[in-house]
Amino acid sequence: MRHTTTLLMELGAIILTLGLLGRLAGRIGFCPIPLYLLAGLAFGHGGIRPLSASESFVATGADIGVTLLLLLLGLEYSASELAASLRAHYPSGAVDFVLNALPGALAALLMGRGAVAAVTLAGVTWVSSSGVIAKVLTDLGRLGDPATPVVLGILVIEDLAMAVYLPVLTALLAGLGLTEGGLALLISLVTVGTVFYVAVRHGRLITRAVSCDNPEMLLLVVLGLTLSVAGVAEELHVSAAVGAFLIGIALSGEVAEGAHRLLCPLRDLFAAVFFVFFGLSTDPADIPPVLGPALLLAAVTTVTKIATGWYAARRAGLGAAGRWRAGGALVARGEFSVVIAGLATGVEPRIGPLATAYVLVLVLLGPLTGRWTEPLARRLTAPPADRGDAPPLRGGVLKRRTG
Repeated sequence: MRHTTTLLMELGAIILTLGLLGRLAGRIGFCPIPLYLLAGLAFGHGGIRPLSASESFVATGADIGVTLLLLLLGLEYSASELAASLRAHYPSGAVDFVLNALPGALAALLMGRGAVAAVTLAGVTWVSSSGVIAKVLTDLGRLGDPATPVVLGILVIEDLAMAVYLPVLTALLAGLGLTEGGLALLISLVTVGTVFYVAVRHGRLITRAVSCDNPEMLLLVVLGLTLSVAGVAEELHVSAAVGAFLIGIALSGEVAEGAHRLLCPLRDLFAAVFFVFFGLSTDPADIPPVLGPALLLAAVTTVTKIATGWYAARRAGLGAAGRWRAGGALVARGEFSVVIAGLATGVEPRIGPLATAYVLVLVLLGPLTGRWTEPLARRLTAPPADRGDAPPLRGGVLKRRTG
């Protein structure tokens, strides 16, 4: 009974704090994600007042938060749009890998941390945070912006690439032989390919199967299906986020509209919990010793991510404003980088604090670059007489798809 009482009090305090921070961020026109992270640091291990009773619940809520973020992002796009995006953006995905994985690998080698550490840190610096970016795009009202499909194309390629990367990294960290590592990779590829095929080819059947006029039943079926697929994907060493995203793109029409409307409040709650959990899992005392290298690495890969977005948006035929918006939106790193660092902690313990500091810097910076990269670039590149006349950025909101 005592544990239950403490659990309820801690959860109530967390949710109330999130609400107050969200209101504060709204009043000052600031993205609430950095405030959520700082709150997590304050009340995590080594913080002001560590929370013990609610830690496991918050960890589970964080996993649900990432899953819901990707599900609702997937609901914004149809299967045909996803397939077209992959065909259109795979060259940009290759550029993304070269520009953003290489700095992490070189940093590990220059610090004398070996080949396994290089592969690990390459993954940390390569993959943008789908969760953070989805939240930022939503907060800025950019789900209908022309640059958003470009950003989404890069994120999808990165998430799908994790189905190959994570088994390879796991095999390297465990010292598995060629046979065991190849088998794990084959299982991951077959799983992703199967789910993707079903989503693209048979999405209408899935939509018909879950369709229901009763909102309560629709909520339960869609949420249950999503969590089940995400769990199976995770068990098969494929990202749960990939599974949730593919479920989202498989649904269409009124089912997608209804699911989006019903799940939005749950997404907002559990996404906030995810960002708090990331802060809770970090000991503030581990940050100062690696802050210098982390800041340098963050500065380099901020530039390379903006360059990636610029290149991808230019290939898509967008103008300068759309290119800068795409680049700025991609800067944040998050959930995958944390997972990668966590996998390597036992074998490469020195990577953990560096990766944590790096991710914290870019999770804090990402919402700012998402909002201000394009206005700042426009101001710097405009003729002197026009620099004071540029209108403020307004993210356009278009109607969601209906089929």
